[in-house]
Amino acid sequence: MSKAFDVLTEVINHADFPVPDCWQLARYQPNEEIIRSGDKGECLYMIRRGRVRVIGKVELEQDRQVKPGMADLDTGEIFGELVLFDQAPRSATVMALEQCELAVIDSEKLRQFLQANPELGFRFLRELTSTLVGRLRHANDKIYSLLAWGLKAHGIDKHL
Repeated sequence: MSKAFDVLTEVINHADFPVPDCWQLARYQPNEEIIRSGDKGECLYMIRRGRVRVIGKVELEQDRQVKPGMADLDTGEIFGELVLFDQAPRSATVMALEQCELAVIDSEKLRQFLQANPELGFRFLRELTSTLVGRLRHANDKIYSLLAWGLKAHGIDKHL
Protein backbone atom coordinates (compact mmCIF):
# COMPACT_ATOMS: atom_id res chain seq x y z
CA MET A 1 0.00 0.00 0.00
CA SER A 2 1.41 3.38 -0.96
CA LYS A 3 1.82 6.16 1.58
CA ALA A 4 -0.16 8.45 -0.75
CA PHE A 5 -3.03 5.94 -0.49
CA ASP A 6 -2.79 6.08 3.32
CA VAL A 7 -2.98 9.88 3.40
CA LEU A 8 -5.80 9.91 0.85
CA THR A 9 -7.66 7.44 3.07
CA GLU A 10 -7.42 10.03 5.86
CA VAL A 11 -8.91 12.59 3.49
CA ILE A 12 -11.91 10.50 2.44
CA ASN A 13 -12.58 9.59 6.08
CA HIS A 14 -12.50 13.25 7.14
CA ALA A 15 -15.85 14.75 8.18
CA ASP A 16 -15.29 17.69 5.80
CA PHE A 17 -14.94 15.38 2.77
CA PRO A 18 -18.35 13.65 2.64
CA VAL A 19 -19.80 10.94 0.43
CA PRO A 20 -21.29 11.46 -2.21
CA ASP A 21 -20.43 15.17 -2.60
CA CYS A 22 -16.67 14.64 -2.73
CA TRP A 23 -16.20 10.96 -3.44
CA GLN A 24 -18.06 7.70 -3.90
CA LEU A 25 -17.50 3.98 -4.14
CA ALA A 26 -17.64 2.25 -7.52
CA ARG A 27 -17.36 -1.40 -8.46
CA TYR A 28 -15.99 -2.73 -11.74
CA GLN A 29 -16.06 -6.20 -13.25
CA PRO A 30 -13.09 -7.93 -14.95
CA ASN A 31 -12.27 -6.39 -18.36
CA GLU A 32 -14.47 -3.37 -17.67
CA GLU A 33 -12.97 -0.06 -18.77
CA ILE A 34 -12.55 2.48 -15.97
CA ILE A 35 -10.71 5.28 -17.80
CA ARG A 36 -10.36 5.74 -21.56
CA SER A 37 -7.31 7.37 -23.12
CA GLY A 38 -8.19 10.76 -24.59
CA ASP A 39 -11.21 11.39 -22.34
CA LYS A 40 -11.44 14.43 -20.09
CA GLY A 41 -10.51 13.55 -16.53
CA GLU A 42 -12.38 14.83 -13.49
CA CYS A 43 -11.62 12.17 -10.88
CA LEU A 44 -8.77 10.20 -9.44
CA TYR A 45 -9.11 6.67 -8.15
CA MET A 46 -8.01 4.66 -5.12
CA ILE A 47 -7.96 0.88 -5.47
CA ARG A 48 -9.61 -0.36 -2.28
CA ARG A 49 -9.85 -3.93 -3.57
CA GLY A 50 -8.74 -5.59 -6.78
CA ARG A 51 -6.26 -5.02 -9.61
CA VAL A 52 -6.26 -2.88 -12.73
CA ARG A 53 -4.08 -2.64 -15.84
CA VAL A 54 -2.87 0.63 -17.34
CA ILE A 55 -2.92 0.23 -21.12
CA GLY A 56 -1.13 2.38 -23.67
CA LYS A 57 -1.66 2.58 -27.41
CA VAL A 58 1.15 2.29 -29.95
CA GLU A 59 0.45 3.29 -33.55
CA LEU A 60 2.17 1.13 -36.18
CA GLU A 61 2.30 1.55 -39.94
CA GLN A 62 -0.77 0.98 -42.11
CA ASP A 63 -3.30 1.93 -39.43
CA ARG A 64 -2.25 -0.91 -37.17
CA GLN A 65 -1.84 -0.52 -33.45
CA VAL A 66 -1.01 -2.53 -30.37
CA LYS A 67 -2.18 -1.88 -26.83
CA PRO A 68 0.53 -2.99 -24.42
CA GLY A 69 -0.05 -3.22 -20.71
CA MET A 70 2.11 -0.48 -19.21
CA ALA A 71 1.58 -1.38 -15.54
CA ASP A 72 -0.61 -3.42 -13.25
CA LEU A 73 -1.80 -1.67 -10.10
CA ASP A 74 -3.08 -3.42 -7.00
CA THR A 75 -5.06 -2.75 -3.84
CA GLY A 76 -3.63 0.28 -2.06
CA GLU A 77 -2.58 2.19 -5.16
CA ILE A 78 -3.84 5.37 -6.84
CA PHE A 79 -4.34 6.18 -10.52
CA GLY A 80 -5.71 9.06 -12.56
CA GLU A 81 -3.85 11.47 -10.28
CA LEU A 82 -2.52 13.66 -13.09
CA VAL A 83 -5.95 15.31 -13.15
CA LEU A 84 -4.79 17.21 -10.04
CA PHE A 85 -2.07 18.97 -12.04
CA ASP A 86 -3.50 19.73 -15.47
CA GLN A 87 -6.61 19.52 -17.61
CA ALA A 88 -5.02 17.43 -20.38
CA PRO A 89 -6.94 14.41 -21.69
CA ARG A 90 -6.31 11.04 -20.07
CA SER A 91 -2.99 9.61 -21.24
CA ALA A 92 -3.88 5.92 -20.88
CA THR A 93 -6.76 3.51 -20.62
CA VAL A 94 -7.29 1.66 -17.33
CA MET A 95 -9.16 -1.64 -17.23
CA ALA A 96 -10.18 -3.86 -14.32
CA LEU A 97 -8.29 -7.18 -14.24
CA GLU A 98 -10.59 -8.61 -11.58
CA GLN A 99 -13.54 -7.41 -9.54
CA CYS A 100 -12.54 -4.03 -8.14
CA GLU A 101 -13.84 -1.63 -5.55
CA LEU A 102 -12.58 1.89 -6.15
CA ALA A 103 -12.95 5.19 -4.35
CA VAL A 104 -13.70 7.72 -7.09
CA ILE A 105 -12.60 11.15 -5.89
CA ASP A 106 -13.67 14.46 -7.42
CA SER A 107 -10.40 16.23 -8.24
CA GLU A 108 -11.73 19.78 -7.81
CA LYS A 109 -13.24 18.98 -4.39
CA LEU A 110 -9.96 17.33 -3.40
CA ARG A 111 -7.95 20.41 -4.45
CA GLN A 112 -10.25 22.64 -2.40
CA PHE A 113 -10.00 20.34 0.62
CA LEU A 114 -6.21 20.15 0.44
CA GLN A 115 -5.95 23.95 0.26
CA ALA A 116 -8.22 24.29 3.30
CA ASN A 117 -6.19 21.64 5.18
CA PRO A 118 -2.58 22.49 4.30
CA GLU A 119 -0.89 20.05 6.68
CA LEU A 120 -2.79 17.09 5.26
CA GLY A 121 -2.42 18.60 1.77
CA PHE A 122 1.35 18.84 2.10
CA ARG A 123 1.62 15.24 3.34
CA PHE A 124 -0.52 13.99 0.48
CA LEU A 125 1.37 15.91 -2.21
CA ARG A 126 4.73 14.81 -0.76
CA GLU A 127 3.70 11.14 -0.87
CA LEU A 128 2.06 11.51 -4.28
CA THR A 129 5.26 13.08 -5.62
CA SER A 130 7.21 10.11 -4.28
CA THR A 131 4.82 7.74 -6.08
CA LEU A 132 5.12 9.70 -9.34
CA VAL A 133 8.92 9.79 -9.11
CA GLY A 134 8.97 6.00 -8.71
CA ARG A 135 6.74 5.60 -11.76
CA LEU A 136 8.92 7.97 -13.78
CA ARG A 137 12.06 6.01 -12.89
CA HIS A 138 10.34 2.78 -13.88
CA ALA A 139 9.25 4.33 -17.20
CA ASN A 140 12.81 5.55 -17.84
CA ASP A 141 14.13 2.02 -17.30
CA LYS A 142 11.60 0.70 -19.85
CA ILE A 143 12.60 3.38 -22.37
CA TYR A 144 16.30 2.54 -21.98
CA SER A 145 15.57 -1.18 -22.40
CA LEU A 146 13.52 -0.53 -25.55
CA LEU A 147 16.25 1.71 -26.96
CA ALA A 148 18.90 -0.95 -26.34
CA TRP A 149 16.66 -3.60 -27.94
CA GLY A 150 16.07 -1.37 -31.00
CA LEU A 151 19.78 -0.65 -31.40
CA LYS A 152 20.60 -4.36 -31.24
CA ALA A 153 17.68 -5.45 -33.44
CA HIS A 154 18.81 -3.10 -36.22
CA GLY A 155 22.52 -3.75 -35.80
CA ILE A 156 23.19 -0.13 -34.87
CA ASP A 157 24.88 -1.14 -31.62
CA LYS A 158 27.88 -2.44 -33.63
CA HIS A 159 28.52 1.05 -34.99
CA LEU A 160 28.51 2.91 -31.70
